[in-house]
Amino acid sequence: MIDLYYWTTPNGHKVTIFLEETRVQYRVISVNISAGDQFKPEFLGIAPNNRIPAIVDKDPADGGAPINVFESGAILQYLAEKTGRYLPSDIRGRAEVMQWLFWQMGGLGPMAGQNHHFVQYAPEKLPYAISRYVNETNRLYGVLNKRLADHEFVAGDYSIADMASYPWIVPYNRQRQNLDDFPHLKRWFEAIQARPAVQRAYAIAEKINTTPTVSEQSRALLFGQTAAHLTGAKP
Repeated sequence: MIDLYYWTTPNGHKVTIFLEETRVQYRVISVNISAGDQFKPEFLGIAPNNRIPAIVDKDPADGGAPINVFESGAILQYLAEKTGRYLPSDIRGRAEVMQWLFWQMGGLGPMAGQNHHFVQYAPEKLPYAISRYVNETNRLYGVLNKRLADHEFVAGDYSIADMASYPWIVPYNRQRQNLDDFPHLKRWFEAIQARPAVQRAYAIAEKINTTPTVSEQSRALLFGQTAAHLTGAKP
């Protein structure tokens, strides 16, 4: 049994996609980041960076005590190794998947996240910041499009690299991107979108969160965090 500490963000979707693809038994524990659940001591004991997702594997391969894992990329790698699925065992195939997983973690996710922030949520619309992150998102879409011109999936066979990248492409309209400009990416996107496990993963999200994550009430909580939030001191 896997306990999944989850909210309905791109990083959260990565893990539900994997779990639905593999049919690993899991339990969703909602961490409402708009309500400040990510600062509760019981969650910080699992995810010290106060970010979702995180997992607790109650049945680790070594038969020992439960294992906590935070950071979505680390979770995907851990689950892939646990199940023997979606991460090649040979050195070349593994390297291919891992470099694209890290590309998403270090590039596509952070840049698209900043795009979301300055385009959608920043109280002051800063043209330089918007241009910077919209353009960088566009460049990264181009990288992925070029890769997919001669690859069915990001790193050979369908893998955790695809599961990591797809949720960050889903909000392409909000990122001011047009998938018609990236035909190979669009072909891949539609193929992933049609997978039954992906559809099940997103259906879970619709049941858990029926209101916008970012509201006027939650804005300061989500975007004004400092070290004081982790200690309970007054920021």
